[in-house]
Amino acid sequence: MTAAGTPPPLAVPEGLAATLVLLRHGQSAWLAEGRFQGQGDTPLSPLGSRQAALAGARLAAPDSPPRLPVPAGDPVAIIHSPLARTRETAEAVAAAIAAAGRPAPPLRPEPGLAEIAQGAWEGLLQREVEERYPAEIAGWRRDPVGVHAPGGESLAAVDARVRAALGRALAELAAAAGPGVAGTPSYYDPHAGPWTLLVGHDGTFKVALLALLGLPLERFWTFTQATTGIAVLDVRNGRPILRAWNRTEHLAALELEAAEATRAEEDAAAERARSGAL
Repeated sequence: MTAAGTPPPLAVPEGLAATLVLLRHGQSAWLAEGRFQGQGDTPLSPLGSRQAALAGARLAAPDSPPRLPVPAGDPVAIIHSPLARTRETAEAVAAAIAAAGRPAPPLRPEPGLAEIAQGAWEGLLQREVEERYPAEIAGWRRDPVGVHAPGGESLAAVDARVRAALGRALAELAAAAGPGVAGTPSYYDPHAGPWTLLVGHDGTFKVALLALLGLPLERFWTFTQATTGIAVLDVRNGRPILRAWNRTEHLAALELEAAEATRAEEDAAAERARSGAL
């Protein structure tokens, strides 16, 4: 920690030119039910499986418009939280790359990317948490560094394991880059060096982004990521650059389906009202 209590900047291999892509998992069964999840290990919901497949297709063809700013080629590895919802999402990306006729990148679980443990809150509905733990949940929302779920993890503990996981991913990218692409390419060149895909969670990715950008943990609530939202961070001249955040255009088809279903329900309700049907 620095004198002000802010964690030190994340160490980045000198001269590395590479990219980290952060993919949040698809909707899980508990998220669909509105439950606090943390490290509760539930699978993807049917909608989450569709989201993961669409995200996989997007990452398997990043040059399709609107283009994702990632280097050419497939990721060096797909590193994922060991929880089921992230593993299934990572497998969907690997399957999409294989379906495109290319070797699927290696899948590797990384315990450091697991979601923030929320202790006694895990599995409870939001209203249940607010009814049973009003002071604690208010404190978590106001001061996430000083307050956490009963029996859960502190942000300082999460920060330590996330930084270790990021360090391992960056070291692997440095080894994959080799001397041919290390150096100081333009900040605006999205094709320099290799890239790795991290598949994780909203909470741990908040912490990861703060660590990568050198921001204090008190800024925890600054960023949020939708299910299967995609973020892209380049590493240039020893510092990360946020190039894209929460890209979700691959979910457009699902949004259109939902809008059409809503219109159909409204039309059916209007017809029942006109007919007097009960």
